Amino acid sequence: MTDFNSPSPTNEDKTLQNTLATADIVVLVAYFLVVMAVGLWSMWRTKRNTVDGYFLAGKNMTWWPVGASLFASNVGSGHFIGLAGSGAASGIGATAYEWNGMLMVLVLGWFFLPIYIASGVTTMPEYLQRRFGGRRIQLFLAVLYLFIYIFTKISVDMYAGAVFIQQALRWNIYLAVVVLIAITAFYTIAGGLAAVIYTDAVQTLIMLMGALTLMAFSFVEVGGWQALLDGYSSAVPSVRDPNTTCGIPREDAFHLFRDPVTSDLPWPGVLLGMSLPSLWYWCSDQVIVQRSLASKNLLHAKGGSLMAAYLKVLPFFMMVLPGMISRILYPDEVACGDPDVCKEVCGNPVGCSDIAYAKLVMELLPSGLRGLMMAVMLAALMSSLTSIFNSSSTIFTMDLWRHLRPQVSEWELMIVGRVFVLVLVVVSVLWIPLVQASQGGQLFIYIQSISIYLQPPVSVVFMAGCFWKRTNEKGAFWGLVLGLLVGCVRMVLDFVYPVPLCYEPDSRPDIINSVD
Repeated sequence: MTDFNSPSPTNEDKTLQNTLATADIVVLVAYFLVVMAVGLWSMWRTKRNTVDGYFLAGKNMTWWPVGASLFASNVGSGHFIGLAGSGAASGIGATAYEWNGMLMVLVLGWFFLPIYIASGVTTMPEYLQRRFGGRRIQLFLAVLYLFIYIFTKISVDMYAGAVFIQQALRWNIYLAVVVLIAITAFYTIAGGLAAVIYTDAVQTLIMLMGALTLMAFSFVEVGGWQALLDGYSSAVPSVRDPNTTCGIPREDAFHLFRDPVTSDLPWPGVLLGMSLPSLWYWCSDQVIVQRSLASKNLLHAKGGSLMAAYLKVLPFFMMVLPGMISRILYPDEVACGDPDVCKEVCGNPVGCSDIAYAKLVMELLPSGLRGLMMAVMLAALMSSLTSIFNSSSTIFTMDLWRHLRPQVSEWELMIVGRVFVLVLVVVSVLWIPLVQASQGGQLFIYIQSISIYLQPPVSVVFMAGCFWKRTNEKGAFWGLVLGLLVGCVRMVLDFVYPVPLCYEPDSRPDIINSVD
């Protein structure tokens, strides 16, 4: 995990900057021109002056842009940095999240979407209002969703994108993020969901091209699959405390299903515990479901889910394995086991596994391809941010504003939706100092735990609402409140008693360290 206060650039860094100022900058400029062109084209192609036209792309999307947008909305810059970092730190275990999602996106297409599309809703809180009656569940969920989006998803993606930008270019964090957010906000505000989906399709193509290219370079450099299997277990930094586990690879690094008691990802949790948060994300999260609701019919919606499921196989090869290779090639930096060394390498004594992906890009790729990989990371960042901006705007406008003003006109809804995107942009920029002051990796871990503890109760309410006729409004509401209360208690305990670092003893109470 890395901090934004990076050490001053070395001569090698300056050479890289000079290289990036030529061929790579041309590639980046070409990327931005293509994205802007697609965004402008999509603005004029769809009707943007109606609620359905702006928030649901006129319900006229075919399967392939829907599937590409599902993938691009899911795979943000946090995936590239986080999955590669997890691969470097602990092996292939994090792949379970991706392959669990591969199953859940099919559950969305074949079980949930027929119900959502038949109900004619625009937002997920609106569906529960129609299912149970009353307004309190709708308003409660709308506020909860906005909290999760603004204070977790946006900050995680901005953190990960900033890590890559600073490692690769040494750009000023504020300037880089403000420019990116300004571009994404422009076509999100002007073009609505149609512009977001079509640009997501372009971003998906760019991400696949760049990430698969880097994967090929990585395997060539390390010597192939067998060299990866043999080399990972011996990728130990030269400087480490021999009395700790710091810097030592996990023995179960190549196991997807790990020990049910002592491992970091016990297999019962992978099979059962992971499914509830994943069900929330893929089957009831506004960011994901809104893309499917824009499909012209159920057949195209299912086709989009199927395409996204196939694409979800790829992060294991594009991100996790390159992260493991990065540890083999650069063990003293990526796998640093001494706090002082880690502080010197990436500015954070906790560890530097988060630089694994950026390290590969800057060390292995020739001029021109570095620019392509910069485009990949920017594509991942921009596609996830546009999706969050659009979906947050939809929830605020359709669930909260329309509740405050029941007789509101379509014209006013369109204005409010666009203005709220601007509000999100401001909040995103103001959030940067908190990310910067958080020692990076710790915020990245804790911010994801917020979502994990808040999502399961919402998943249960949606499952009960969709598939159990006897569920009533009172049971659903109080079950949701009680579940969130329990989740918040455990979340607070995790903040008070954080997981100890590799060189620290575990002094947490048994209820914390023995119950995952």
